[in-house]
Amino acid sequence: MRKLLVSCMSLFLVFLGACSLQPPEWAKPSSGEAGEDVKIGLSVSTLNNPFFVSMKDGVEQEAAEQDMEVVVVDAQNDAAKQINDVEDLIQQGVDVLLINPTDSSAISTAVQSANSLGIPVVTLDRSSEKGEVATLVSSDNEKGGEMAGSFIVEQLGEGAKVAELEGVPGASATRERGAGFHNIADEQLDVVAKQTANFDRTEGLNTMENMLQGNPDIEAVFAHNDEMALGAYQAIQSVGRDILVVGFDGNEDALSSIEEGNLSATVAQQPEEIGRLAVQAGQDVLEGNEVEETIPVPLKLVSEE
Repeated sequence: MRKLLVSCMSLFLVFLGACSLQPPEWAKPSSGEAGEDVKIGLSVSTLNNPFFVSMKDGVEQEAAEQDMEVVVVDAQNDAAKQINDVEDLIQQGVDVLLINPTDSSAISTAVQSANSLGIPVVTLDRSSEKGEVATLVSSDNEKGGEMAGSFIVEQLGEGAKVAELEGVPGASATRERGAGFHNIADEQLDVVAKQTANFDRTEGLNTMENMLQGNPDIEAVFAHNDEMALGAYQAIQSVGRDILVVGFDGNEDALSSIEEGNLSATVAQQPEEIGRLAVQAGQDVLEGNEVEETIPVPLKLVSEE
């Protein structure tokens, strides 16, 4: 009798173990069609940057048109916080995740967590190095870097001495914009200094001050985003130098600065369109439609000319 009881208990535990392999109910995406009680989880790298605020606005506008709910979380440029944020969104039972990674490598674990539960993932502006992503909605960052380099050559000629302010290390946009810029600069310009300023305006100012002290002959600056470009311009203004400054994004402050004759140019993205297209891609995935691996959003170089 005792042996029979032990055997029954063992079978029961095996049964429980098998059941535990299934995701809990709260983590299972709903089976409703897009627009029908669909909940979108949006994880943004930082809402302290106007570009990403505009991108969030695009997501919310398109979601409202489709009668979808959006839950937004701000990673504050902290990769560890973003992973926790995404895990929280998963626990809230979102149907699709839209992620704008702070760090393309670090976010991979969160993407893989979503994959294991069957929650589709769409990335915005920056990619994830690992895990299954339905699509990346982004500008062609490498092409944009080339546009910035070509503009500097057109304005100053070959051999001009240039400084480069790089974005967050590990972000795909940093790598791609830098690669595009160097496609031009390594052949036609003289890059005398480059350093990260983490896509931040204050860091852009401080880093540019240090660059100017060590390289007084700098003629131009390419910043991987407008926030750093605006910070760099402040540093340049304080020393009374005439230096060409090119940013990337096309945010309102940068466009106003160009109109005022301060910043020289920016490679303008369409952040709201990125957000809208990401929602549409998420809807397509939920409805079982195929989406392209990458959804490109056009760029335009804006200058005072």
